[in-house]
Amino acid sequence: QVQLVESGGGLVQPGGSLRLSCAASGSIFAIYTMAWYRQAPGKQRELVAQITSGGSTNYADSVKGRFTISRDNAKNTVYLQMNSLKPEDAAVYYCNANGRILGTPQNYWGQGTQVTVSS
Repeated sequence: QVQLVESGGGLVQPGGSLRLSCAASGSIFAIYTMAWYRQAPGKQRELVAQITSGGSTNYADSVKGRFTISRDNAKNTVYLQMNSLKPEDAAVYYCNANGRILGTPQNYWGQGTQVTVSS
């Protein structure tokens, strides 16, 4: 079992920056692909960025060049640095851990953190 706790959300003006953090419980954090998703009101949850256990990253086209995902396996934490924020980035951001243990799929979600982009 993995528990994910997000932090770092809040209110920011357009053009501003925020850094989200997701702290994971458990001693095998390093094996998981970690990802950030977001969900705006009335919209489906969408993948924002992901990072594999090997450090490979993938981003939604809408955030490429503005957001950076990183992980610190020693701290069991994944980060999302968000720069040049736009009003359309406003959403609840969710942390996700995905992997396999002895062949069994594992998938965990955090509770979400609200990001509001407004002047």
